[in-house]
Amino acid sequence: MQDAPQENPKKLFVGSIPFSTTEETIVNLFSQYGKVVDGVLIVDRMSGRSKGIAFITYDTVEEAEAATKALNGYVLEGREIVVNVARPRVPRDNSGGYNNRRNDSQGNNNRGGGRY
Repeated sequence: MQDAPQENPKKLFVGSIPFSTTEETIVNLFSQYGKVVDGVLIVDRMSGRSKGIAFITYDTVEEAEAATKALNGYVLEGREIVVNVARPRVPRDNSGGYNNRRNDSQGNNNRGGGRY
């Protein structure tokens, strides 16, 4: 059994970012609280538009804590942003996706209503 990914207290999740905000703006804002070693604004692969979330990684835990205290609830371009420690990414297990739900264990579709 694989161990659960460990939380990194130096990596912050930033949510509710206005879609017009640039990665540079986010990194500059968070740089006021310490050395940002990585800053990524998440964008949609298809459209290239911001998804309104970012991840900021600091050099030290203390810097990350200072930024969280100062910026959680901060109003950026008219929106109140959310800042907290990022949860580790959990690997997907491929169960429950559309293609895996199409048929039950007897090979019948399970769309309901018995129409198919």
